[in-house]
Amino acid sequence: MDQLITEPKTLSNDEIFGVLNQFITEVIGEEFVDEMDITPDSSFTKDLEMDSIEIVAFSEKVKIYFGENINFTGWLSNMDLDEIISLKLSDIINYIRLCQ
Repeated sequence: MDQLITEPKTLSNDEIFGVLNQFITEVIGEEFVDEMDITPDSSFTKDLEMDSIEIVAFSEKVKIYFGENINFTGWLSNMDLDEIISLKLSDIINYIRLCQ
C-alpha cells in the first residue's frame, strides 16, 4: 500500500504568534502574562522582562515544537548583545516563517 506523504503545514504569522505566546506563558508564568499586553512588537527584555534563563527555556520550546529546521539557538548566537536585547516577537516570527 502506498502511503501519502504530506508536507508539514506552514503556519501563518498569527498561528506562530499564538504558539510563541503560549511558550512565553509557560516560561514566565500565567500570573505575569495576564498583566501584560503581548503583541508581535513586544521585546523579550523590555516588555516581557525575560532573563537569560527564561530566554533559553523559551528557545528550547521553540526547537522542540518547530523541529530541527528552526535553529533558534544558532540564530541567536549570531547576534550581539544589543540585538538580543532589542529582539521582538515579530523578529522570531519572521525567522520561523523563513525556515518553514
